[in-house]
Amino acid sequence: MNKKVFTATLATSVIVGSSFALAPASASTISFTDVKEDYSHYTAITELAKAGVINGYADGTFKPANEITRGQVAAILANILELDVENVENPEFTDVPTTHNYYGAIAALKQAGFINGYADNTFKPGEALTRGEMASILTKAFNLQSLNEDTLPFNDIADEDEAYVKALYDNGVTVGTTANTFSPNQNVTRGQFSTFIYKATNVDSTDDSAFNLTIMHSNDTHARTDMAPKRATAVKEVRAENPDALLIDAGDVFSGTLYFNEFQGQADLELMNYMGYDIMTFGNHEFDLGSSPEGHQALADFVEGAKFSFVSSNINFSPDAKFKGLFNDLVSSDPENGKIYSGLVKEINGEKVGFFGLTTAETKDISSPGAIVFEDYLEEAEKAVKAFEDMGVDKIVAVTHIGFDDSAEVDNDQILAKSVDGIDVIVGGHSHTQLSEPVLVDTDENGAEKEPTIIVQAYQYSDYLGTLDVSFDENGVVVDFEGQLIGLGEVADDEGALEILKPYQDQITAVEQEEIGVTLEAPLETPRVSDEGNTEQLSVRKNETILGNLITDGMLAKAKNYTDKQVIMAFQNGGGIRAAINEGPITVAEVITVLPFGNTLALMDVTGAELKAAFEASVANYPDENGGFLHVAGAKVEFDSSKPAGERIISIQYDDGTGNYVELEDNKTYTVATNAFTAKGGDGFDMFAVAYNEGRVTDLGLSDWENLVEHLKSLEAIPSEVEGRIVDVSSK
Repeated sequence: MNKKVFTATLATSVIVGSSFALAPASASTISFTDVKEDYSHYTAITELAKAGVINGYADGTFKPANEITRGQVAAILANILELDVENVENPEFTDVPTTHNYYGAIAALKQAGFINGYADNTFKPGEALTRGEMASILTKAFNLQSLNEDTLPFNDIADEDEAYVKALYDNGVTVGTTANTFSPNQNVTRGQFSTFIYKATNVDSTDDSAFNLTIMHSNDTHARTDMAPKRATAVKEVRAENPDALLIDAGDVFSGTLYFNEFQGQADLELMNYMGYDIMTFGNHEFDLGSSPEGHQALADFVEGAKFSFVSSNINFSPDAKFKGLFNDLVSSDPENGKIYSGLVKEINGEKVGFFGLTTAETKDISSPGAIVFEDYLEEAEKAVKAFEDMGVDKIVAVTHIGFDDSAEVDNDQILAKSVDGIDVIVGGHSHTQLSEPVLVDTDENGAEKEPTIIVQAYQYSDYLGTLDVSFDENGVVVDFEGQLIGLGEVADDEGALEILKPYQDQITAVEQEEIGVTLEAPLETPRVSDEGNTEQLSVRKNETILGNLITDGMLAKAKNYTDKQVIMAFQNGGGIRAAINEGPITVAEVITVLPFGNTLALMDVTGAELKAAFEASVANYPDENGGFLHVAGAKVEFDSSKPAGERIISIQYDDGTGNYVELEDNKTYTVATNAFTAKGGDGFDMFAVAYNEGRVTDLGLSDWENLVEHLKSLEAIPSEVEGRIVDVSSK
């Protein structure tokens, strides 16, 4: 497991990726520009740097994705193990002369019996280390032993490597590259090796008396119901290893596919009941139907039919009569299925663990909660923690739908972890963040040391099942943790879940062939330069198109209904428009084929300068195609392709709300709409990635293809020409 405190005895300096000695890292030099807090190997790299075990490059980077060489590994290990690298026997490797930078380290490790060379008497210090070689070296260097007779889950291990890999696996140093593969021939990166070393050096400090809790978690599945059979298989595999593992969902089961449109959560619920979920909190999209004539009846039915309990500390359901008898604003030590509690206590192997829930206050602005009230998340979290502590419960888990790195002005998990003492684990959702490994927060909002809080989140759309193993000491303080995301794409479907899914799936197949009520007299095309007969060389990836205009018009109209801010424009990457729509009646399936990625609508606050930089990137390749070419609504863009890339934008004007088009101002901040892929920096839009990382993006979670259907149905006539929204002035 990962350790809260890095306790191994470490030497004072080592060379990693450098050809010259560096001084031990100080507190001011442990921050690498390319190793951010949400990076999977952040904790290991940071702690090793603090201890002076590793250093980065002169430019302030660590280059964690670069492969680590056998020579670099030798230097690290010799340092950690405090081997004498001066008084050594010559290892007699023909490619490691006594003048070699790593001669002493390699010789010392060879003398200790931790490494071997190749049959040709070479060591190959400049070659990348493989995972198989790593298993052998670490097992010997740290004297790791197999802990049980269980069979390894990996199917790609050679007999001679099995004992080494087994030792790593049993001691929590590795979990494999997938559930069934170890990939012994795969090269190890600098970031990965940091984590392997970090884990290996802490194996001996495991407290056998600690209480261990295993959590499986999902979030933001958004009615990707057809992925549930794969999730069910992964859940069964985890429970086979640990029958006491809990299964938790952090919200947004509702909205996003035809499964929700047709069954309003009931298809997902039947499969969640089958999988044996234990706890769920509410996402903002659970409230999407509040504006319908039936109001929140579908949500009430979902709650009542659940064979698990719900936690929600900052939502008051009392004003909505549909939840009478389902909602209890108390912490329960005897929770019932199909009921909502402020918090609940579960007893696991004789230990009590408290769970409470939080939902983003943004819900009132980006969904339709109606009379339901959202209260301050920090205040309610404080109350929940106190209630648990008054009950003698010192192990506390928050199940949240507030976002890992969402708007700091509203709510997010990192602020929660830093601001509220006593929360040990946060199982999160809302920001669709892929936390490949758990994130440790051990300082408060003032930078002072605090008891650790572990944050996990499993991305989106049932692409992963998250797992977390966490150990507590006798005082309920986290001492060890380890987690991973199990990729579900290649996991086999569970037969029982497939049987449950089939009648729903059959109905969806029929619905996809339904007509939306709009007929085209001419096709809506997505031309590509490579199309036969495309003599004008038009392309959806470099030119304005009618379909691109329709998509962005729908995005802009929808966005304006979801915020009080002035949304000045919407844009869509041309690479995300994947198909044409033929003339004749439009079917649901055709629209989904146009926008097949399940993207959602996002609002973004950006400066005029950032928008200009984005449109410069949009037309930088012109006249060549570019998947990041931006179709736009609400604005007019002029560029000059005769000028150098990066200097082509002549003018960007937007509708000021009165029908007048005015020029963007560099220093002014604007609200715009786009898809979540682009808002997160997809297609190389780094300026948007910065905005996303700074919490200036709000994912509304509204399905792109559904927005397009709604917009097409609202039109009296489909346009037959483009409007000159994006114009190359050099061709005028």
